[in-house]
Amino acid sequence: MSWQRPDHRKANELRPVSFELDYTKFATSSVLTKCGETQVLCTVTIQPGVPKFLADTGQGWLTAEYRMLPGATPQRQQREFMRLSGRTQEIQRLIGRSLRSCIDMKVLGERTIIVDADVLQADAGTRTTSITGGFVAVAHAINKLMQQGELEQSPILHQVAAVSVGLLEEEPFLDLNYTEDVAADIDFNVVMSDKPALIELQGTAEAGSFSRTQLNQILDLAEAGIQELFAAQRQIIS
Repeated sequence: MSWQRPDHRKANELRPVSFELDYTKFATSSVLTKCGETQVLCTVTIQPGVPKFLADTGQGWLTAEYRMLPGATPQRQQREFMRLSGRTQEIQRLIGRSLRSCIDMKVLGERTIIVDADVLQADAGTRTTSITGGFVAVAHAINKLMQQGELEQSPILHQVAAVSVGLLEEEPFLDLNYTEDVAADIDFNVVMSDKPALIELQGTAEAGSFSRTQLNQILDLAEAGIQELFAAQRQIIS
């Protein structure tokens, strides 16, 4: 018997995705990103100057921070202060790597883009939602700088989005919610650009193993879902 999705979606169906621009007032840009029941507030600050290792090179930088609010899950989580968990460090590095790939740092100039991804509500897919929404927030911030005359051209090279795929009862399913994420034997996170090209794959066999054929199925399903996310991004950015 094949896996029955709790929310009755088809195997290749994304959860409802939405972006709300300028959700907060003071950041260069902010986007409330919703993917099903997962909600992530992505804010972007662009400030002059770069880390010391890039000083006087004419290049910019992008960095990311990720946090989960205490009330984002059914059981309250402790705030992370000076000592970040390994999971938090891994996710924010993934977000930073993914979003740096879409920026021409020479065109950006000696500016630093800081992306903050704060999870307001978690129902799996927080890292992929942070990347997809983070790109929208970065693009929105760049558009503002261009409108203000601070940038003559956009440093954005391509779109970036991410999605999860899991194997449940040997079959691939797109965009897992929490119930599915816990039950999945194989869990993948896929980050892509709209070239299209792969940026990062994170795949783990929680139980058993997976074949090359199943890997191809996972990537095909992820790419189709990410193409839908690109379309949603373009609609809100434009």
